[in-house]
Amino acid sequence: MKFKAEIDVMPHAALLDPQGKAVTGSMKNIGLSQINQVRIGKHMSMELEAANQAEAEQMVDEACKKLLANLIMESYQFQVSAM
Repeated sequence: MKFKAEIDVMPHAALLDPQGKAVTGSMKNIGLSQINQVRIGKHMSMELEAANQAEAEQMVDEACKKLLANLIMESYQFQVSAM
């Protein structure tokens, strides 16, 4: 079966996010000073083939742990759906 995964990788809340801080600081320059605490992360989409939903989720989880996320500095979450 074919599956599609949507993956979000974000820096841990306890870590400084320089990109997010820069964007937060720029919000007042464009008249949006009510927006604060912006955090910048990554979003990835992938298609994969697996025998079932559980196997697809296991494959995505392994890809996140081994390649897509730096677990020391980032956390991830994902959703897998059949195509």
